[in-house]
Amino acid sequence: MNNNNTSAPSMNVMHVTYDMRIGGTEMVIKSIVEGISTNKVSQSIFCIEEPLGPWGQSMQTDGLPIFTANRRPGFDMALIKAIRQEIRLKDIDIVHCHQYTPWVYGTIAALFTSAKVIFTEHGRFYPDYKSPKRRWINPMLNALTKQVTSISTATAQALEDFEYLSKNKIQVLYNGISDVIPTTKRDLHTDLSLSSDTTILGCIARFDPIKNHLMMLEGLHFAMQDGLKAHLVIVGDGEMRQPIEDKIDELHLQSHVTLTGYQSEPFNYLNAMDIFLLTSFSEGTSMTLLEAMRASKPCIVTNVGGNPEVIKDGETGIVIPNDDADALAKAISSLVKDKTKYDAMSAAAQKRFGALFSADIMCAQYLSLYTTITGNE
Repeated sequence: MNNNNTSAPSMNVMHVTYDMRIGGTEMVIKSIVEGISTNKVSQSIFCIEEPLGPWGQSMQTDGLPIFTANRRPGFDMALIKAIRQEIRLKDIDIVHCHQYTPWVYGTIAALFTSAKVIFTEHGRFYPDYKSPKRRWINPMLNALTKQVTSISTATAQALEDFEYLSKNKIQVLYNGISDVIPTTKRDLHTDLSLSSDTTILGCIARFDPIKNHLMMLEGLHFAMQDGLKAHLVIVGDGEMRQPIEDKIDELHLQSHVTLTGYQSEPFNYLNAMDIFLLTSFSEGTSMTLLEAMRASKPCIVTNVGGNPEVIKDGETGIVIPNDDADALAKAISSLVKDKTKYDAMSAAAQKRFGALFSADIMCAQYLSLYTTITGNE
């Protein structure tokens, strides 16, 4: 770094990630880059897989330096060389690695350079598992890493349980999103020909087995047997679409469920939902859950990962046991039937979001971490 040039940034940060497609991790990286880019911080992104994806292309068009490499099967030594070349060429001070595989490549690439490494774990597998080779690899990687962070206490615990890293040495930094609430809103009652007293339940999540949409449908089925007047809107698409459609047919929910498919602007739907559902088998810190809280939506979530850290049970929403359709049905009914409870949770959800999960808070924490590591406080 050229400290004699007063116009030069005081630190150069390179984010190493899988790619920049639309997803929670990518949203976080985008928020960090946009939130702390100042005349003292220069940032770039290195994607270890191609193609780049729509968000990456958009940020690249806006002038952000983004580099890509098509990671080859097996252990790709050429990828390490490519990352190291960028570290040296751009005089990188911090290599911020998002997720495990980028951490492996980023840490090795930073060897014999002055760059400091940060590893952030954004989520875990379901079911989680131990890898014997990581028992000796990960402590060595950790010794070469300046700081490990996780997006929830549950994720930090998983790193200790499955990755042989000490939870006491992991800093928890919650994900954050902009506190600006999109104002666009679909009139779903009109669009779907629903009566005005129909409660709109909703979920925004890729159609992946880990999201457990099938239990969500079973919970809706049980609630409707109890006399609930509701309609479920599921925004997203993916490999589970056919099983989801089959489950809808099996439970005779065709007139009570709408699958919107992929939507580039899901906020239109989120703003029209009354209650937000997240029934995942596993979660880190769900970005759509944060968006729902920002929009004052009471949320019903499964007791997994970061969900019970985000949602304060009984105050901003309801936390139910994992894979429990009956509990989901009861939680939905309790919110629909008790307007006082609903209104209180709605207000509390937005308040809790503002206190803990805004992008400004997240970016300030990462900037503080960067400056501490580089000694530029």
